[in-house]
Amino acid sequence: MEVYTPPFTITNGVLTLVSSISEKVGKISVTSNMQAKPHLRKNNRIQSIHSSLKIEANSLTIGQVRDVINGKTVLGEKREIQEVKNAYAAYEMLPRINPFDINELKLLHGIMTKYLVDESGEFRGGEEGVFSGDKCIFMAPPAKRVPVLMENLFDWLSRSKEEVHPLIMSAVFHYEFVFIHPFSDGNGRMARLWHSAFLTKWNPIFEYIPIERQIEKFQDAYYETITKCHTEGSSNTFVLFILERIDKILDEIAEQISTSAENVSEYVKRLLAVMEYDMPYTLTSLMELLGLKSKETIRRHYIHPALELHLIQMTIPDKPQSRNQRYIKQ
Repeated sequence: MEVYTPPFTITNGVLTLVSSISEKVGKISVTSNMQAKPHLRKNNRIQSIHSSLKIEANSLTIGQVRDVINGKTVLGEKREIQEVKNAYAAYEMLPRINPFDINELKLLHGIMTKYLVDESGEFRGGEEGVFSGDKCIFMAPPAKRVPVLMENLFDWLSRSKEEVHPLIMSAVFHYEFVFIHPFSDGNGRMARLWHSAFLTKWNPIFEYIPIERQIEKFQDAYYETITKCHTEGSSNTFVLFILERIDKILDEIAEQISTSAENVSEYVKRLLAVMEYDMPYTLTSLMELLGLKSKETIRRHYIHPALELHLIQMTIPDKPQSRNQRYIKQ
């Protein structure tokens, strides 16, 4: 087996982001206990799965993804529903994954693609390209080269885990994995899952941080960055891109956690407790969930304070009294 080291450079920009992310992770770990926030953890897990699958053209809404996970009947394509079930099973294993074990990678691919792919859990036997929609970004290496390329990549992981920061290592791996494209299907989903596995091993808080949501928000840039790295012959641009997305999502997580701070009233906490993330609610539905009968009460003590703290938002902000108004937890 040849000794391989992925081409990348640790720049000042990368070091600055690593420092920023580490500081934010430290603050979140000190000021919060994610284990004590099951509602927040589950919503972030659902967002991870929904975003990762949406990138791969799964059309189910976040509400439908939530219903599938909760065991409810969902009207949708059988394949897309199975993708959700598989992804949930795979993400539930995050804290136990050893990201340095190539056999575990194959095992998790088998879970991620159960009932969906003939070569589930096995490296591809045919030629594949990396696509963004209908556009082919580049052709992956020949199938006969995949086993040795993956062995080389995992050998580098083992040799470098004491020398390369997990934030950098996980980003380099993500790009290299996408470039090799080792499986016939599910490569994007596995790249994002494995990235989260590296970060979770570094700090358990990442088990519930939906970095996939940031990637989905910047999906075009995600693929453009991969293409650029392929042209440049290194993962430098991709590493910077991913670190920027992680840095951003940590700001959002810190804001979520701040909802339990002392300046948030018990009324607002009750409101947030009954709302799912990214789900639109009418005023009437919120009143029913809270057991309230007065619109004046819910507006004065619940809705208006939550809006002022930017904890919820209106779907029609320029028409606050619209009969079609909905409220969404941020």
